[in-house]
Amino acid sequence: MISETSAGDASRLEWRKSSYSDSSNSNECVEVATAPGATHVRDSKNLRGPQLTFGEDAWAGFVPYAGGR
Repeated sequence: MISETSAGDASRLEWRKSSYSDSSNSNECVEVATAPGATHVRDSKNLRGPQLTFGEDAWAGFVPYAGGR
């Protein structure tokens, strides 16, 4: 996993929220964008703030882990 201190070139990414997001409280969600070889994650209430970038293998391991929580 790579931790980035700013959104950088995030304007070129297509960000998506989970279909499980609670539309009545959109402040409690993360957004995900995919790019070749990487998945980016950011806080939906701080779009210009820090984001996490996962490589393919790290993301493949993270998703089942987070889904079990």
